[in-house]
Amino acid sequence: MKEQNRTVGIAPYGGSAGGWGALKAVADAIRGQMSVKQDVIALFKVNQPQGFDCPGCAWPDPQHASSFEFCENGAKAVSWEATSKRTTPEFFAAHTVSELWHRNAFELEGEGRLTHPMKYDAATDTYQPIEWETAFNEIGEHLRSYEDPNSVEFYTSGRASNEAAFLWQLFAREYGTNNFPDCSNMCHEPTSVGLPESIGVGKGTVQLEDFDHADLVLCIGHNPGTNHPRMLGTLREVSKRGGTIVAINPLRERGLERFTSPQSPIEMLSFSSTELASTYYKVRVGGDAAMLKGVMKLLLRMHEDALAAGEPGVIDEAFINEHTEGFDALKADLDATDWDHILKVSGMEREEIQHIARLYASAERTIVCYGMGITQHQYGTQNVQQIANLLLMRGNIGKKGAGICPLRGHSNVQGDRTVGITEIPSQELLDSIEKAFGFRPPQEHGHGAVEAIRAIRDGHSKALLCLGGNLAEAISDPQVTFPAMRKLDLVVHMATKLNRSHLLLGKHNYLLPVLGRTETDVQKSGAQSVTVEDSMSMVHASRGSLKPASPHLKSEPALVAGLAMATLPNTVVDWQKMSNDYSFIRDAIEKVFPAFADFNERVKQPGGFHLRNTAAERVWNTPTGRAQFKVMQGINEDPRSLKCHDMVLTTLRSHDQYNTTLYGLNDRYRGVTGRRDVLFINADEAEKRQLRVGDQVNVIALDAEGNHTSRRMDNLTIVVLDMAAGSAGAYYPEANVLVPLDSHDTKSGIPAYKSVPIAMERVAEPVETSGARR
Repeated sequence: MKEQNRTVGIAPYGGSAGGWGALKAVADAIRGQMSVKQDVIALFKVNQPQGFDCPGCAWPDPQHASSFEFCENGAKAVSWEATSKRTTPEFFAAHTVSELWHRNAFELEGEGRLTHPMKYDAATDTYQPIEWETAFNEIGEHLRSYEDPNSVEFYTSGRASNEAAFLWQLFAREYGTNNFPDCSNMCHEPTSVGLPESIGVGKGTVQLEDFDHADLVLCIGHNPGTNHPRMLGTLREVSKRGGTIVAINPLRERGLERFTSPQSPIEMLSFSSTELASTYYKVRVGGDAAMLKGVMKLLLRMHEDALAAGEPGVIDEAFINEHTEGFDALKADLDATDWDHILKVSGMEREEIQHIARLYASAERTIVCYGMGITQHQYGTQNVQQIANLLLMRGNIGKKGAGICPLRGHSNVQGDRTVGITEIPSQELLDSIEKAFGFRPPQEHGHGAVEAIRAIRDGHSKALLCLGGNLAEAISDPQVTFPAMRKLDLVVHMATKLNRSHLLLGKHNYLLPVLGRTETDVQKSGAQSVTVEDSMSMVHASRGSLKPASPHLKSEPALVAGLAMATLPNTVVDWQKMSNDYSFIRDAIEKVFPAFADFNERVKQPGGFHLRNTAAERVWNTPTGRAQFKVMQGINEDPRSLKCHDMVLTTLRSHDQYNTTLYGLNDRYRGVTGRRDVLFINADEAEKRQLRVGDQVNVIALDAEGNHTSRRMDNLTIVVLDMAAGSAGAYYPEANVLVPLDSHDTKSGIPAYKSVPIAMERVAEPVETSGARR
């Protein structure tokens, strides 16, 4: 490689998050995808009371929305869905699946919206058009042919509406299975599993208004500038009124440092910004639990010292005595935890952890926000519970301006779980379904995402039906997943755009196009709206306004109902009635879930309504009726790294990315342009290995004993960032090749994407790469 080409597409970015860079990116996205004036105007209906919910992240809408309530990545998501580009039957006729396989993810989705139902033809190696009725009948016939309903997997994307998800779980359960692998299994399952044990509810306890009253906001293991940019406006307001924000993350991310609000003329015209995090601590990859235990250990010492000096303590003993159990066990565990071990695993100085503890002890009201940097570990569930422990120690759950705030990803991933998408249903849920519909649902637990891939790999599962998403690329271990999926008898995908999962072919393959959230949905009773639940339990309506990309699209509720009617000849559910008028779906949701009382009326309110959160009221739905301090054994959130933690890699998303969807090949805030073939490390680690920016390395995953495995990524280009020692980063989903299927959270099953022990070897003769890795 020529010397001048070593660092092509790698240059530091000096700007703040947001600002003119964000506006330029929005303009580029619109110009590249949307060609009709009315389509562009539709952006001003995003997250508005009479508009549609952004198909991006799940950050809530403010009570008093501005004239535009979308962020840079929200605009990218809308323009990506509302694109004028089309993937037609003519396109599929001209390109074999074997040919398409060699395109990267950006190129596949970049072909545009799917327009017709398609069926794979092995003779020509192409997808060919099929009539909807024929597709329904054939899929129904296949599903009826399987002796065991548990041989079918029903996958759910977090973009599915409450109405579609409710019908989906109803279809699967009347069919006879609780197999519900879903995207939550790969992002916040530790929240759904861990928080009910701690506080009795698997959701965050704060509402958006709580940020107006918080003295301290701790941001741990998340990157709002890329993954939930509208949160930056909330953090900006916290900072401007004098609240304290502390960021704790392996990488120093621009979106937690400073923000120029595109809605602030002064900041835009003066090229100024608002400082967000007053302090930024770089915790080592996999060191969050060690840091949290260090903070709690210091709180205990500070409390004892204060009491000895005749001063008020820093632990809320009254709250602990009245509302909790297990504090003595936690105290004993913290007392037994060695400081040398805490510092080694966290990668932080004791003074840094002391500073966090002092800030927390002095704050009257604290919110802790966290993302997948906390959850995607082998002990991800325990990580979440340590955050709950920290908040419970000072009574920071169930009061204004305080609480726990998991940052959900896809815009309805939380709502899908609320309306029944779970492989581990409660008996209450199953009994409610039976009472409402008159059939007895299966009682045994089903498969989550990792279990589903294992069942497919081992030949136990024969069929995979996907309500959106890109499961094959999202899940860990493509070396196992891809060959497994090619053994399936039946594969059905419901999607808006082409992705790699659609090219992993079983014996019978169907690709069914659906309406996007931006588009009008007209059924027999007229125009329909759907509902979604944001990450703070607000449920609101979403009504698209754009002309559908094709007259041959079906809505997800109509598609699910069509499949159910074709599969279940003796169904006791009136699928047609519900798909004709979604208000009947909401009536059914209300019957099964009492929290949705008066659903159709309440959702008409501007901004929707809030689902009751008992923990926020200090009502603890645990077996004993009290919140629980949960002890984590040790401080290593990834035990397999114990013997080989010289360098640990975390997977990352770029700024031009949402989950597996690539809007482009740029990562502006990290200084990467037009490429994804990079490895992020800090300057000291580079110097230690005699590497410089632009050098190429091969990355090899290590096993639990520190030995090299066959899992590797070759020819990655070094990019130096300000990040924790002993830590490296590479892009998801490409780096999933380094994550074994069996490396997952022991309690929730989430893949351990965020902590992969690695070794590096320098490439002696650097090679040219395309930059956009497949």
